[in-house]
Amino acid sequence: MEIQSVSAQVGTHTLSFEVGRFAQQATSAVVGRYGDTMVLVTVVESAPRADLDYFPLSVEYMEKLYAGGRIKGSRWVKREGRPSDDAILKARVIDRSIRPLFPKSYKNEVQVVVTVLSVDGENDPDMVALNTVSAALSISPLPWKGPVAGMRVGFMQQEQKDGETKPATSFVTNPTFAELEFSELDLIVSQTKQRVVMLEAGANQIGEDTFLSAVEYAKKEAQTVFGMIDELMKKVGKTKNEAAEEEIDKTLLAQVEKEYKKELEALVFQLAAKEGQGEDLPILAKNFAEKNPDYEEKTVLKALDKIFKKTVRRLVMEKDMRADHRKLNEIRPISIEIGVLPRTHGSAVFTRGQTQALTVTTLGIPSLEQYVEKMEGEETKRYMHHYFMPPYSVGETGRIGSPSRREIGHGALAERALIPVLPSDEDFPYAIRVVSEITSSNGSTSMASTCGSTLSLMDAGVPISEPVAGIAMGLMTEGENYKILTDIVGIEDFGGDMDFKVAGTKNGITAVQLDVKIEGLTLPMIKETLERGKEARLFILEKMLAAISVPRTTISRFAPKVKMVQVPVDKIGEVIGPGGRVIRQIMAETSTQLDVSDDGIVSISGVDHESVDKAVAWVEMLTREIKAGEEFEGEVKRILNFGAFVQILPGREGMVHVSQMSQGFVKNATDVVAIGQKVKVKVLEIDQQGRINLTMILDGVKQSPPRNDRPFEHRERSFSRPPFRKPRF
Repeated sequence: MEIQSVSAQVGTHTLSFEVGRFAQQATSAVVGRYGDTMVLVTVVESAPRADLDYFPLSVEYMEKLYAGGRIKGSRWVKREGRPSDDAILKARVIDRSIRPLFPKSYKNEVQVVVTVLSVDGENDPDMVALNTVSAALSISPLPWKGPVAGMRVGFMQQEQKDGETKPATSFVTNPTFAELEFSELDLIVSQTKQRVVMLEAGANQIGEDTFLSAVEYAKKEAQTVFGMIDELMKKVGKTKNEAAEEEIDKTLLAQVEKEYKKELEALVFQLAAKEGQGEDLPILAKNFAEKNPDYEEKTVLKALDKIFKKTVRRLVMEKDMRADHRKLNEIRPISIEIGVLPRTHGSAVFTRGQTQALTVTTLGIPSLEQYVEKMEGEETKRYMHHYFMPPYSVGETGRIGSPSRREIGHGALAERALIPVLPSDEDFPYAIRVVSEITSSNGSTSMASTCGSTLSLMDAGVPISEPVAGIAMGLMTEGENYKILTDIVGIEDFGGDMDFKVAGTKNGITAVQLDVKIEGLTLPMIKETLERGKEARLFILEKMLAAISVPRTTISRFAPKVKMVQVPVDKIGEVIGPGGRVIRQIMAETSTQLDVSDDGIVSISGVDHESVDKAVAWVEMLTREIKAGEEFEGEVKRILNFGAFVQILPGREGMVHVSQMSQGFVKNATDVVAIGQKVKVKVLEIDQQGRINLTMILDGVKQSPPRNDRPFEHRERSFSRPPFRKPRF
């Protein structure tokens, strides 16, 4: 196949798509490149499976360490293993961007595989991957209603120029890793030419107006990508297959709706309250099929499901009546408990309606932070949020084991929401792990986890700058008409058109995640959702602050006590000592744990403040600068003929020459001092080799008389030379 390519300037780099070089047997394959970051995207379609009643789409994001010129650090395993959390999150972003644009009736199995071939350490591969997936689906024969364009947007309120910080308020297209360090916003927007399909964002408490402006900015920037994909489709695009519409007999629909209208309305309210067991529709289908043998039970069940969802929408659109009888902007009852677990470092239970999250905080020493091996290199995570939703939370049995992609995604969302308000490691030198156990689920567990995380952190004494709350917003549409729902329950999520999660403080947004089941949202829809979400967020924050208004001033007595000491890099050896002797001595005598980093930061942890303070004082004494003229009371550690070595600080010794032990003549140091004796000394000088010279002569007065406690009196004696005698042999 002849190689075809298109390219254009997007942001500060050139984006290009190439077809024909790799994977000729795939349904479609495109290589995308942005800077020196490259990905290969393949799309493969297989025949429909009769045993599936859903669309079997899978998206795999494969990170290859060779892309960054790296070999896996493990001594035993060098092959890439299971996908990292970061790879799973990137795959979810792509999945959520493309899934809504497949026809509802389409049941062919589709697999999208993204293989990262090269990373330049400057540009994140996720955006080039998303756009390349869009290009591959667009040129394929699959009945996909794309293309979509993915755009990352940063927001700089300050910028560095010539070493000076100058004010700036500007959006940045596809910011680099370095630029994101200074950005107040990390927003990913996936959009068709008309509407927004997916949002994923982390922000430093930015306002709703700024967020909406960023979405509008992304829409303008995406036009270049659309132009590239259109050009590629003209060159190599294939005719789209048509997905057969899944027709349900209209007579059957009408008959089912007429016969079960009241039952279905009652079932809406029953399932919203989680009073049913989920078997009600199958029972109705079985009864109907028995009375009407011309229809199969499976077909009747599909008709009932369609009418059921239609009933949920009709009640909202026509009567403003929600499944649990709330107003459209009403939040379910909230209850909060703080410090429910006696031995953990912090805990809280956040309950909203039938959604409940038990969130637990654990504090650890800095060395317990997570090391993450990536294509671009290694990095560490000091704050970790993990989310678990066991089957019992929805009244079901099921598999329990490693976390699902959904659990990883929900945990990452709650983690991202809290990061902007966490204290720096200088102010709070702890590794922090937060775990959300979903004990009951009926809509928006990720936002319950966010609220629970805030409460748990405050209970643990973590000095967060602001409390964070979150809310999930829903949508019902009918033609051009739509209605937005606040705090959706499960039935409104499954039967509705969007799940729009917004988390933040009273000052602004910290995290956003949008999924849709329709072909996207308009900007007015997004604006109204953000406004309603802010109202809900502030309401929830009031409830949270009523339970605990500020973080506790002390951490749990069961948590480790940690302090950090910065020592000069050239003094690290003095803290460690020869063969680690000094640091082991400190840990043994103070019952603490010491970790020394290459930049001179010593983290000291122990079970109580007294032992930690003792170790801190010890390290500070070891590394303090000793100056000439300072006086100390030291202990004699070693004696040589010409002098004695006196320890003046832990691990720091100086030498007193015999000439500096007394005003009079001292022939041997043992005449004046003994090992273990306490003596007062003054620093004479620190020589060029860093050796400390001491004197025991203070203010012109000798410190102690020569010792006379020897077993016999020491006297000077004179001896005559013996006469020479000739040997006998």
